[in-house]
Amino acid sequence: MADRSLRGMRLGSQSLQSEEGVEFSPRKKSVYRTVDGTTFEVTFSADAEVPETWESPRSGLEGRLVGDDGVLVQSEVAEVKPARTHWDMLLERRTRPELEELLEERLALLRARRGETKTTKKPAKTA
Repeated sequence: MADRSLRGMRLGSQSLQSEEGVEFSPRKKSVYRTVDGTTFEVTFSADAEVPETWESPRSGLEGRLVGDDGVLVQSEVAEVKPARTHWDMLLERRTRPELEELLEERLALLRARRGETKTTKKPAKTA
C-alpha cells in the first residue's frame, strides 16, 4: 500500500496560472538619498505622483528625492493663506464701532428681558 501513495500538489504553495499574455503596468523607479548619504530606490506606477520624501526601508531615515541629474529636488512651496477665523469674517462685514453698537443693543435687550437696567445691580445674597 505504501508504494501506491497519491501524488499531488501542496495547496496554496504554487499557482497554476502562467504569466503568459500578462502585461504589467508601466512603472518608474525613483531614487532617494538620506542625510548620511545612502541612496535607495522605490518603484512607483508611471502615472503616480512621486512624493519628495520617503522613509528608507533599511535605516528608517527620511530620504529626499534625487532628480535625474543627481541633485536633490527642491520643493515648490506654495503660498499658504492663514486660516480665516469667524472674527476675521465678521470684521470683513462690519466695523468695530458697528459691532460695539450691536453689542450694546443686544445687551440692553437681554437686560430688559430679565427686568434689569444697566445701572441696577443684583442684590447680594444674605445667609
